[in-house]
Amino acid sequence: MQKYSVNQHLIETILSWVKSGEIAIPEIQRPFVWDSSKVRDLMDSLYQGYPVGYIIAWKNPNVNLKDGSLSEGKKVLIDGQQRITALTAAILGQYVVNKTYERIKIKIAFNPIEEKFEVQNPAILKNKTWLPDISEAISGNLFKIVKQYCELNPEVDQELVEGSLMRLMELPKKQVGLIELAPDLDIETVTEIFIRINSKGVVLSQADFAMSKIAADSQFGGNTLRKAIDYFCHLAIAPEFYKHILDNDSEFAGTDFFQKMQWLKSENEDLYDPEYTDLIRVAFTSQFSRGKLSDLVSLLSGRNFETRTFESEIAEKSFEKLKTGVLNFINETNFKRFLMIIKSAGFISPKLIRSQNALNFAYIVYLKLKEDGVNAVAIETSVRRWFVYSILTGRYSGSAESMFDYDVKQISEKPFQEYLKEREDADLSDAFWNASLVQSLDTSVSSSPYFLTFLAHKSRTETRDFSPEMSQPVT
Repeated sequence: MQKYSVNQHLIETILSWVKSGEIAIPEIQRPFVWDSSKVRDLMDSLYQGYPVGYIIAWKNPNVNLKDGSLSEGKKVLIDGQQRITALTAAILGQYVVNKTYERIKIKIAFNPIEEKFEVQNPAILKNKTWLPDISEAISGNLFKIVKQYCELNPEVDQELVEGSLMRLMELPKKQVGLIELAPDLDIETVTEIFIRINSKGVVLSQADFAMSKIAADSQFGGNTLRKAIDYFCHLAIAPEFYKHILDNDSEFAGTDFFQKMQWLKSENEDLYDPEYTDLIRVAFTSQFSRGKLSDLVSLLSGRNFETRTFESEIAEKSFEKLKTGVLNFINETNFKRFLMIIKSAGFISPKLIRSQNALNFAYIVYLKLKEDGVNAVAIETSVRRWFVYSILTGRYSGSAESMFDYDVKQISEKPFQEYLKEREDADLSDAFWNASLVQSLDTSVSSSPYFLTFLAHKSRTETRDFSPEMSQPVT
């Protein structure tokens, strides 16, 4: 089976595919993180005829629609977003969203005499030998631009200027390599290909691929869902971002997602600041009772695991379930109640928690028990005990995803209290409390999960004058 194809395409062709949606930019990194100088260097490399690397796209599978017809899958960009965004900014003059989520324009200037590129600045705007914005020149009329330039700079060699500008306007005709991965590849194979091709050694997580599927969807509200995930995580650490959303994304500000996360605008709690990988994992696992994000990628693509075909109805239902999971995650009552339970176990500071995945799965337990209608007191006890158990045993410190998958399936098949007792009996026996734990506490490592749990216990039983930041392990 051919795993991928490699072809050269004109930049203008690639950009037209992006504009039409044939290539979907999933915004894995979301904001444009390149400095303006890197955009300038990319333009210079293209002008000089230097290679600028490959972009990698993973073709979505063709999907069976309800009426029996077949929908052609889009190409989802999984590497090259920054270069493509740089091209749309410099050549097409489009806005980009920068690191602080502001919409800005990156204007690259060109000096046809020196054949030099530079980021536009006040000095360049005052210097008549520079064209202040190459996007205007590339989309303009060569004869007219040469004429205007020579009128402003009568001493220049018109033939030299004309040649330079002609090469500048041919930038969209330069070629870029496109590696297109086959739609039936699994995530593991895609990841391996990505690592081998990507010279920077960047590794994409399964959450990255899931995010790409979410963001690339235009049929079931995927891009809005992507924003909800992204914005919540950003608001959790920067409440002032709330005003930015209101001012710059009025469309999203009118959604139910935004209404459900408004409480973050005045929230400064930092015990659990989830990244988008955490939010996706919790939302997915709590709703689908599966722990492997590769399954989420398949379900969002509409995969029928029995027939091995792809169906639009499955994709639609999967997006709805994931939306429910995200809304449950960002719900103020759920989030604050969960944090209260963690604090009631003595973990009152993020310095006491070294496992984000332990927090993630504890939140999954909370959401599933609440959905099952378990009473609040039982939920509190169960979540607290599971969290402490998982910290003490380092349950999610190794292959977290496989353990998530195993635990959530066990929880779905039997009463939670029964499964919790099984795990405690197996892993927290008398031998653990009387020997293993005692030996483990004899450490000089302040980040030891056993010592941190000991501090949490002290914070629970000796609340007055207790500060985890001031405590040191006893050796």
